[in-house]
Amino acid sequence: MAFTAKDVAALREKTGCGMMDCKKALTQTDGDMEAAIDILREKGLAAATKKAGRIAAEGIAYAATNENGTVGVVIEVNAETDFVAKNAEFQAFVQTCAQTVMDQNPADLAALMACKASGSDLTVEALQQEKVLTIGENIKVRRFARFEGVVATYIHAAGRIGVMVKFDTSADIAAKQEFQLFAKDIAMQIAAVNPLYLNKEAVPADVVEHEKKILTEQVMNEGKPANIAEKIVMGKMGKYYKEVCLLEQPFVKDGDISVQKYVENTAKELGGAIAVTDFVRFEKGEGIEKRQDNFAEEVASMIH
Repeated sequence: MAFTAKDVAALREKTGCGMMDCKKALTQTDGDMEAAIDILREKGLAAATKKAGRIAAEGIAYAATNENGTVGVVIEVNAETDFVAKNAEFQAFVQTCAQTVMDQNPADLAALMACKASGSDLTVEALQQEKVLTIGENIKVRRFARFEGVVATYIHAAGRIGVMVKFDTSADIAAKQEFQLFAKDIAMQIAAVNPLYLNKEAVPADVVEHEKKILTEQVMNEGKPANIAEKIVMGKMGKYYKEVCLLEQPFVKDGDISVQKYVENTAKELGGAIAVTDFVRFEKGEGIEKRQDNFAEEVASMIH
C-alpha cells in the first residue's frame, strides 16, 4: 500500500509525532495507518489515540429531553458550511428531526427518514429535500440515539458537541434540582474529556489485549526485564482506564476525586442510589473528511 504526503500529515495530526517519525512508520507498514500508529506508540513516541478522526464537516450536534426528562435524544445533522449551521431554518429542521425521534422511536436512520416529521405533513426525507432546495446546500441527517429512563442532555459550543446521559435512580431523586445540576456536570465531563467507555468492564477484551501488547512493547523497548514488565504494564493499564473510561476519569471540577466518587458522593448527599448506566457523545463531523479546496490552484487552473 503506497502512501502520500497527505497520509504523513494525517498521521502526524493523529499522533502528534514528528514528520520524519511518521514517514518512517508509514514506510515500515507500507502505508497502513493503524499499524503505523502502533509502531509509534511502541517506540513511546505517541500517546493513545482516540476513536474520532478529523473534525471537518459542518452542521449541528443537538440534544434534548422531553419535559420531565424521561426520554432523551441526541442527533447530528450535517450541512456544507458553518454559515448554514447558524441558519434559523436549518436549526428548526434539526429540532424537528429530534422531536420526531423522541415521539416515534424509529429503529434506525432509514426508519427515521420514512417517519412523518413531527408537526408536519411531510416525511423527514421530504422535509430534508425541501430544506436542501430552500437553503441551497446539501443537508443530511447523519445519526441519532435515543434513551428512555432518567436522562440528561447537554449541548456544547452552540452545537459542536451533543451529549446524552442515562442514569439509574429513583423518580424522587431525579426530580431534585441538585440531581439536575449533578447530571449536567456528568454531561459536561463527557463533552470535555471525551471518554470512549463507561467503565473498565465496558472496554472490549480485544481492545484491552491490544493495549497491553502496545504497552508491553513500550516497556521492553525501554530495556526493562520481562519479570517486571508485567507489573509496569498493569500500572500503565490503570492510567489508560483513567483516560478512556468515564467513571475512572478524574472529575473535571475536582481532580482529586474520580467521576465514580462524585456519583457516590452525590447519591449520599441526596439520600439514595445513583448510577450512570450509558452515554452518547456526538461531535459534529467526527470521522468525516471535508473537501479541502486549494484556492491558489483553482485560480491558476482558471488562468491556463
